[in-house]
Amino acid sequence: MKVNPIKRSGLLAAIVLAFCSLCAYAEEKQDEPYMNKDQVNGRVEETKGKVKEVTGKILDDKGMETEGKIQKNVGKMQKGIGDIKEDIKKDQ
Repeated sequence: MKVNPIKRSGLLAAIVLAFCSLCAYAEEKQDEPYMNKDQVNGRVEETKGKVKEVTGKILDDKGMETEGKIQKNVGKMQKGIGDIKEDIKKDQ
């Protein structure tokens, strides 16, 4: 499948924006000493899902777009589980 230059630049922009959002989230969490494994892995999966979803939109691939949405939501759930674990640790 050929990707024209406009789609290629849009895809690159989507990837850069997704990783910038991950960096912004990491900076936001600087006041906390660390993030647990579930929080980190969930955030990574969420970012990968966002990239895949946008890539699917740009390439007009509904399957990839749907897969990205699912991966993004699984990452959000995993991050939420990590947040709950941290809250439990803080309350003890």
